[in-house]
Amino acid sequence: MQTQVKVFDDYIWFYNIGGLPEGITLEQLKRPHSSVPRNPLIVHIFYLAGLIEDMGTGTGRIIENMKIASLPEPEFREEMGGFSLYFRKDIYTEEYLRKLGLNERQIKAVMYVKKNGKITNREYKELNGISRQMATIDLKQLIDKGIFTKSGKAGAGIFYKLTND
Repeated sequence: MQTQVKVFDDYIWFYNIGGLPEGITLEQLKRPHSSVPRNPLIVHIFYLAGLIEDMGTGTGRIIENMKIASLPEPEFREEMGGFSLYFRKDIYTEEYLRKLGLNERQIKAVMYVKKNGKITNREYKELNGISRQMATIDLKQLIDKGIFTKSGKAGAGIFYKLTND
């Protein structure tokens, strides 16, 4: 089997022929799961050498370390007769957001959401010292540009988060 690694401007792609082992789903990779090694002998050698802590925990550690580094969660996919892993870089830099035509209030809100995970209309209003109506207009523009998605129940339960989260 041949593993491919390709580096792009905004992500790194790893690909290996062959899908996931039978009984393992993409969703299971995001939480503790059983390990089904393709080559148990090699896995055993790495385990004895102390290079594998616990089988079935690697993807969880990858996800956690990406979070610690403030990077988007990795994407796991079964495609083209194999398994792919995408590590994306944080595209939400101030420079990129300015290129999209965001105003300073919107950029400040994106940075806030990167740190806190979400923002409400009230938080946006307080963060920028603006009216509720102006906050609503700015937030709608962030949704229209595909940067934020709107979630929650109507009224005070509505919040906004990054589309790629």
